Amino acid sequence: MPDNCDAATRRPEAPSTAASSTAASSGEGSAFVLSRGIVILFAVASGAAVANVYFSQPLLVTMGHDLAMSPALVGSVVTLTHVGYGLGLFFLVPLGDMADRRRLIVAQLLLLVVALAVVAVAQTAAILLAGMAATGLLAVVTQTLVAFAASLAPAAGRGRVVGLVTSGVVTGILLARTASGLIADLAGWRSVYLASASLTALLALVLHRVLPRHSDVPPTPLRYGQLLRSTVALFARERLLRIRALFGLLIFAAFSTLWSSVALPLSEAPYFLSHTAIGALGLIGVAGAPAATVAGRLNDRGLSGRTTGIALALLAASWLPLAFTRSSLWALAVGVILLDLAVQAVHVTNQTLIYALHPDAGSRLIGGYMVFYSIGSATGAIAATSLYTVAGWGAVCALGAAFSSLGLVLWAFTRNSTATRARSTVCRSGAPRRPSDAPFA
Repeated sequence: MPDNCDAATRRPEAPSTAASSTAASSGEGSAFVLSRGIVILFAVASGAAVANVYFSQPLLVTMGHDLAMSPALVGSVVTLTHVGYGLGLFFLVPLGDMADRRRLIVAQLLLLVVALAVVAVAQTAAILLAGMAATGLLAVVTQTLVAFAASLAPAAGRGRVVGLVTSGVVTGILLARTASGLIADLAGWRSVYLASASLTALLALVLHRVLPRHSDVPPTPLRYGQLLRSTVALFARERLLRIRALFGLLIFAAFSTLWSSVALPLSEAPYFLSHTAIGALGLIGVAGAPAATVAGRLNDRGLSGRTTGIALALLAASWLPLAFTRSSLWALAVGVILLDLAVQAVHVTNQTLIYALHPDAGSRLIGGYMVFYSIGSATGAIAATSLYTVAGWGAVCALGAAFSSLGLVLWAFTRNSTATRARSTVCRSGAPRRPSDAPFA
């Protein structure tokens, strides 16, 4: 089978010295054992951190009334949170390659606690907006956690680890609206951020005690300015990274097309669903979470190209049942599950492949890749809500199908040229590599 790692890279010989050093450099034989429990802790922490970006969406009206904010100003709450997140991806996540990741993660989580507390006690619009921007900026600790988990995983099981952590991230995104709506109904919108601040402080304490003090991947000697320039240089150098970033942009544009606009038809005839009922739709999306772990395992077997193609085909197909949302909630449920399953499968494959390009630049690779995620999410949200106003739900589904089909077309045109590189990257990602910092300085 052409996608099989064994057939592509291994010979029936005894393990060589190089193979032993490969295992050591990728986490095998490390004093720190990455148990399943710790991987789950990574997933929970990642999901809890990223959920802060999405908590505000069902709470905007209540926030606006409480602080006497105009509709336009209330809308900027979401915008500033995402702007902060995008800035954090480029300016904060790369720090994971030059600083002690354990200390960096704990410090960011503690600062996130402060930002959440500011939001919870805000008495003016200005303080609220500043707190939300800081919350978005610091929530990128999620990506530092993903990169740290990948660096601790053995090369042969890296896809599985990244898949499990990513399933926590997507679950956090999907359940954020549901959780914030329920908590706000019980105790007010401020309690959402107080509860999150408490959970974040607890996670900071646990991670401080559990995470290893040292990583097998040494920190880069680059200074901060060189570090940022090297992120751009990585994109200029690595074609696989550029292609996978485009996949990320397109799948999250499709993802955001659905989730930023689906509340609109559900709140109108014939359903007239409440905000709590609409928020519960995220529970259906979580059914696709196991796809992340499955995709990671397939990637570990060298099946990244095939996994990507099948997932993109499912993503395009998901818009057919979604188009029948107005007449059938069952069709909506099927479409949501297919879409979330497909997005997670591609996202996990993307992150596993790009991290393996240069493990010593893992934070820069993942941070840079996630900038494209932000661009795609923002594009899908703006386009979907604007299109719904002018042309209705059918046009929104056509837009989502267009983003998905573009991803499938990109895969069809690039699969042959990138297949060998992707297989080599996954199968030999733990092998000793030349230092990657020098060319990118």
